[in-house]
Amino acid sequence: MSKTTGNPTRRDLIGIAAAGLTMTAVGALLPGCSRPGDGTATSNISSTPQAGIMREPLHYLTLCEIAQKISSGDLDSLAITEAMLARIEALEPRLHSYITVMGPQALQSAADADARRHQGKELGPLHGVPIAVKDLCHKRGSPTTAGHSFRKNIISDSDATVVTRLETAGAVILGKLATTEGAMVGYHRDFEVPRNPWGDLDRWPGVSSGGSGVATAAGLCFASLGTDTGGSIRFPSAVNGIVGLKPTWGRVSRHGVLDLGPTLDHVGPMTRSVRDTARVLSVIAGRDPKDPTSLADPVPAYEAQMERGVAGLRIGWDEAFATSDVEPHVAAAVRTAVSQLSGLGAEIVEIEVPPLEEDEVAAWSTLAAAEAAAVHEATFPSRTNEYGNYFRQFLSGGRDISSVDLAKAVFARKRAIGRVAPTFRNIDLLACPTLASESFRYDPEDAYGGMDLERGLLAGVPIEFFNRSGRFVTIWDYNGYPTLSLPCGFSPDRIPLSLQLVGPPLGEAVLCQAGFAYEQANEFHQQHPAIG
Repeated sequence: MSKTTGNPTRRDLIGIAAAGLTMTAVGALLPGCSRPGDGTATSNISSTPQAGIMREPLHYLTLCEIAQKISSGDLDSLAITEAMLARIEALEPRLHSYITVMGPQALQSAADADARRHQGKELGPLHGVPIAVKDLCHKRGSPTTAGHSFRKNIISDSDATVVTRLETAGAVILGKLATTEGAMVGYHRDFEVPRNPWGDLDRWPGVSSGGSGVATAAGLCFASLGTDTGGSIRFPSAVNGIVGLKPTWGRVSRHGVLDLGPTLDHVGPMTRSVRDTARVLSVIAGRDPKDPTSLADPVPAYEAQMERGVAGLRIGWDEAFATSDVEPHVAAAVRTAVSQLSGLGAEIVEIEVPPLEEDEVAAWSTLAAAEAAAVHEATFPSRTNEYGNYFRQFLSGGRDISSVDLAKAVFARKRAIGRVAPTFRNIDLLACPTLASESFRYDPEDAYGGMDLERGLLAGVPIEFFNRSGRFVTIWDYNGYPTLSLPCGFSPDRIPLSLQLVGPPLGEAVLCQAGFAYEQANEFHQQHPAIG
């Protein structure tokens, strides 16, 4: 331990991380912390329901807790970063959540963060906090693969706007997180498939932001960025038991983030608490001149506004929409969550969410495939053999779409958007499941395959699973409405379940407001996988 500051050294923290000691044990090393029952003062950490003695392992503290400890001088960023890198090294052989670990760069950023604090300079809201980004985001000096084999050695010479904003706010970038090839469903065989840390490591990790979901849930970063074209923030957040926010389309710049379907793509935070989500969103949101599709609307003070509670909020509930063809324990957990929000003062309004027509559902695949084919025109089909099985099939299908079929899909999307819009005339947000079931058992080997209609699989994912959950996902990518997914319970075999809140355009503040109120009344977000 440092003799000059009384703070734990890097060696201390690495040992703590390796041993999995709780912050109760670490408390004796930290100014302002105490052991339970010793009668001394406790730390004031506002980002948890019960501020005070930390009983979480260091790696499971929330982003806001770590930020507070760094800014106060209780912990050094360099020590925390080294501890996180040690944890990554220990668990990655099992979890495969990172494609690139940027150890030297992260350590230098952490050292710079500590120097800035010691010099008394102004600190940003993420100062010194180790986080990671999905491997669609350009980060200078590292490859941005998007899960493609042929991109493994292409080194980025610039940063995505979201990366720039994270670093300007003080964040330390640990590395790039695993994604499915092209951010679709399947993986290229040159990359490992992430393992969901819940259960026996045999559950589906979610679609393309699976690496972000796994790393955040397993305490390999304090927050991450994901992208969502057809559920890829929400699905991994739900199945890994974390919080994920898909913002309004255009709320967060996509400059420097590799595309899948540009009119459908969203970039958003994945964290272990709603407060963390609000803080990261406040950093990355806002107009970007480099992205002409980004929105110029002012960015609210999300973290401050979420403290308002839910009294007076009108929450829409459609029993049939939310519970039909949904696993009974999922339906029960979501009903309980809505009942709790009612008990906290929200008004539950019975509504009817119009179902999508068959052609409206099918339009997503047409639009996504056509847009992806345009995005990959420079490398496909000229480098067909370098693509994996599923994405090769996907791009081939996109190139075969006729102009007439594409126009029909555009019309179907517009029709669906127009029919659903009136749903929000008299409500502030909508409550429903994120998924129709918990994560299923999954053979990673199947993730390297293509479409297998005989077995009913898309790169290892049951088509039935997508069909059952599609109504909770597709329309919000069509219309770009913001959504918040957060833990709301567990299945009988202790696999996470997820509540989804949907807001109107630019409704992120009210989503965080409701999500935070719900979170404070429960402890689901404080439950972590038994991964070590």
